Amino acid sequence: MLASASLMDVQMLRDRAQARYPEFLDVLEAMVNVDCGSYSPEGVNRIADLCEGRFLDHGWEVERQPHDGEPALGDLVIGTLRGAGGPDVLLVGHMDTVFDDGTVARRPFTIEGDIARGPGVSDMKAGLLAGFFATHVLQDVGFDGFGTVTYVCNPDEEIGSPFSGPVIRELAPAHDVALVLEGARANGDIVSSRKGITDFTITIEGKAAHAGVEPEKGRNAILQAAHTILALQGLNDRWPGVTSNVGVVRGGTRSNVVAERCELHVDLRSPELAALEEAEAEVQRICADPAVPDVRITIDAHGWHRPMEKGEGGRRLVAIAVGAASELGFELRDAATGGASDANTTSSAGTPTIDGLGPIGGDDHGPAEWVDLTSIVPRTALLAAIISRV
Repeated sequence: MLASASLMDVQMLRDRAQARYPEFLDVLEAMVNVDCGSYSPEGVNRIADLCEGRFLDHGWEVERQPHDGEPALGDLVIGTLRGAGGPDVLLVGHMDTVFDDGTVARRPFTIEGDIARGPGVSDMKAGLLAGFFATHVLQDVGFDGFGTVTYVCNPDEEIGSPFSGPVIRELAPAHDVALVLEGARANGDIVSSRKGITDFTITIEGKAAHAGVEPEKGRNAILQAAHTILALQGLNDRWPGVTSNVGVVRGGTRSNVVAERCELHVDLRSPELAALEEAEAEVQRICADPAVPDVRITIDAHGWHRPMEKGEGGRRLVAIAVGAASELGFELRDAATGGASDANTTSSAGTPTIDGLGPIGGDDHGPAEWVDLTSIVPRTALLAAIISRV
């Protein structure tokens, strides 16, 4: 068993990760060449089968939870590896992508030099596999200085984790740290903070009337929407880092009809919970004070993610990661990002969390998505080292 986390140890971890690299690449190709969009449960379950099989082959206990509801989603797979004693570590990765069925046929997994491309190769098949291979590496060198490693393979992260999110939130407080395996930023940074997100659907109901004959009898919902949009866009940067975006506007029927109805879809984000709550209250205030008489405004709020804030525990994890990276021979920095992930869930549950621990990649959610193959071995060794040092 590894007794310490010395320079020799991390190099040993790297050597083992290098030895497993051909296997990693073979499994990565197999996973990328499966259409597994969030709403393609058959494809997601093919990835779930691969994850379950890998758990069982390496001595993990496995729980597989099917989704019972609409729309149909893939299964949630949770593996538990028991050690000799020590901290409890939570790993989180997701099996779904944003791509529709048929994408793999158009652009399957390819390698050009040191770059691999394909749907979900960075977001997040490479990161999903890094979690497995980091633990394989620790098993290879005989390290078991942990209580448990729990690995959640999430089938619905790309749609906000409606099925898996509550399970992750329940699991997180029972663990000492959470390591989330989204890909590292394109410049190699890991992620120590993420903005929280609240989505609003705002419905404005006015009164229809003939726009030429008796417009005075109408109450124009689109006119009210214009006032509301200006006020909502005015929330940008009222608090540091807060963004407000009216991304969808739907209203009216004909140009000669005073619009009776208009609907707005709003994305509100903040790096800090206090500011997010203040901004949420301001959205409510704006909608409670219409400029057009006799209109009715209703709000449907969806708090997808609370912010992932970099607290003391997060800073300690960053320090561990930076130190291990230095011993592995590369510089590592942490960064904040406006996007959300399952790290928001674990962090808001009070569990120290860092994210972006997968291999380096970029152009996620697009046809040029890529992962840097030269980053797989050092990033897998880094993740193994972090687990060993927690």
